[in-house]
Amino acid sequence: MSALFDFQSLLLVVLLFICTCTYVRSVAPSLVDRNKVGFMGLLFKAARIGERLSPYVALACITMAARMLLK
Repeated sequence: MSALFDFQSLLLVVLLFICTCTYVRSVAPSLVDRNKVGFMGLLFKAARIGERLSPYVALACITMAARMLLK
């Protein structure tokens, strides 16, 4: 089944995207610049979500990991 049709897989993809964008922004801030539009702007917005909501994103990642291990 595709990740687009399974809610748990879609949520996992979104969480991994947010975590990856946040990591890339912390390592190389010039790659994820806030003045860019389009796809690069989407990367910036995902990185901003990861920075500002980091406790909730981390809790969601831990929950998804536990669900995958117990499944």
